[in-house]
Amino acid sequence: MNNTLSTVIRWLVVVATPFLLTVLTVRVLISWNSPSYPAWEYGRIAPDRFGFTPAERLELAQATLDYLQRPESAPEVIYLLEDLRIPGTDQPLYNQAEIGHMLDVKIVADAFKTAMWVLLIVVVGGLLFLFARPETRFLGAKALFQGGVFTETAVVVVMVFIGLAWSTFFTLFHDIFFAPGTWTFLYTDSLIRLFPEQFWFDFALLWTGSILLLGAVFIGVGYWLMKRLAV
Repeated sequence: MNNTLSTVIRWLVVVATPFLLTVLTVRVLISWNSPSYPAWEYGRIAPDRFGFTPAERLELAQATLDYLQRPESAPEVIYLLEDLRIPGTDQPLYNQAEIGHMLDVKIVADAFKTAMWVLLIVVVGGLLFLFARPETRFLGAKALFQGGVFTETAVVVVMVFIGLAWSTFFTLFHDIFFAPGTWTFLYTDSLIRLFPEQFWFDFALLWTGSILLLGAVFIGVGYWLMKRLAV
């Protein structure tokens, strides 16, 4: 029974690892402020074609990011976006369709945070269980190693998909998390001006690249521990 339980926990850790690293990196990229992702990315992509200066664009993007970082629910803090104005005018920065989408975006981002904590409990709790007893420590090391391998395999597939069929990946991703027709906008809309497709392509590469790096760390640590425990 103990062997069966340990094996089940090992596989839970293995399967949960890529999902944990996926949502963890999203939350880190949303929360990072030194510099923020927009501050870094705007130095790489083309300036806004419709009038935002680089300083205005960054300020508005940071204000949007601040909304996503707030701990309150989306309906409680959506006023932060509703109150934003196009610089030099009294015109709202975001129209109603954009506001509706940003409500959905924060709901999904907050769900990622919840999933992150659940998966963290599964992975860390499972590893603590396996490493707590000498007879199951090798299984703990194996879980780390196999979780890393599973992560690397999945991420490489996704990165190839992104490289070969970015538009399809972008559409599929949005269709999974958002209702059809709620996430497409005009090039003149503020969401596209602040966050053009190149912004998201580079984000996807940074996201998957970070997961790839973390997966490699899991493999390295797991392999090292397996070699030590096998002696």
